[in-house]
Amino acid sequence: MARKKANNDVQKVPITWKEIKRQKVLLIWSAIFVIYGFIFYYLPLGGWITAFQHYKPKDGFLHSQFVGLDKFKFLFNLEDPTFYRVLRNTLCMGLLNLVTSFIMAILFAILLNELRSKWGKKIVQTISYLPHFLSWIIVTGILHDALSSSGIINELLTKFGLAEQEINFFAHKEFFWPIVAFANLWKETGWNAIVYLAAITAIDPSLYEAAAIDGAGRWAKIKYITLPGIKPTIMILLLMNVGNVLNAGFEVQYILGNGLVQSVSQTIDIYVLKWGISQGDYSLGTAAGIFKSAVSIVLILFANWLAKRSGEERLF
Repeated sequence: MARKKANNDVQKVPITWKEIKRQKVLLIWSAIFVIYGFIFYYLPLGGWITAFQHYKPKDGFLHSQFVGLDKFKFLFNLEDPTFYRVLRNTLCMGLLNLVTSFIMAILFAILLNELRSKWGKKIVQTISYLPHFLSWIIVTGILHDALSSSGIINELLTKFGLAEQEINFFAHKEFFWPIVAFANLWKETGWNAIVYLAAITAIDPSLYEAAAIDGAGRWAKIKYITLPGIKPTIMILLLMNVGNVLNAGFEVQYILGNGLVQSVSQTIDIYVLKWGISQGDYSLGTAAGIFKSAVSIVLILFANWLAKRSGEERLF
């Protein structure tokens, strides 16, 4: 009853010219961002029409031949498994990146929160954030040097007798996906943990004090206070990351990939580059991009539906 009464007491501010003038600065800034979003996010979607055309730049959108779903039929041609292989690579690497980076970010945030030394926590935080600001060129260069035949990894393996001879990691297909997952893990774990650290700091400290009085140890506090406290944040970020499963990456696969591992290294983004730019088939590249966007939307809606059915936090 008290909540209902409080809601009834809230009066809506009528939209008048006086109110608009009072909020004019906020409205101007809002309009700027709306226009920016429309120009750079929604207006380019008109280019999707090329996926249903045999698009040629000299003919433009209006005079290019309309071919319907022919480009999509070419993608899913059973006689040519190229796109299916690319889809498999993208999905597997995306899921691997999602699981490893998502779990490690939570674990890292919890472990970092358990550090008693403020200076130690700041130093670890700073070091963990730095890889995020490095370009993939630098990251892949470090990886390539470390995993090369004369790199530190091979030196350690041979020195401790774990390998009889140097291993060419970039010549074996079974190593490529773990290398990509490790690269994303090393580069983004510290940065992804920022949100969870912020959520942990929002937990009422009196809950930990009460738990300590009751004799709870660190593990009990994490299990019964920290994890439930950041559960809404975990669910929201999980839903958002599910939609990015097909965004498995482009730079690391393109730079580290070679002819020996091409069957496991190509992603949809590389496929779009190959057909849309290198071979000039803009329509096929656009069709592959549309498929990727459609799958991402379906994944987000499905994950949000599951969260709603289970009573968890959801996006909408």
